[in-house]
Amino acid sequence: MSATQEDPIVQLLSSDLPAFCPNPAMPVWNHHPRVFLDVTTTGQAMCPYCGTVYLLKPGAAVKGH
Repeated sequence: MSATQEDPIVQLLSSDLPAFCPNPAMPVWNHHPRVFLDVTTTGQAMCPYCGTVYLLKPGAAVKGH
């Protein structure tokens, strides 16, 4: 098969942090072990299991504790 499927992209607000995958919108049959992803350093991260890309929305202010 020559067609490629693009990895899904999820845009996050600062209220969505910490980012983790699988996210609540994913179907249950497609779950994998939960991993936490650091989007605060570069503004994006990719899940090592399913390839979903998580992007911090432009202008989202990341606040510390």
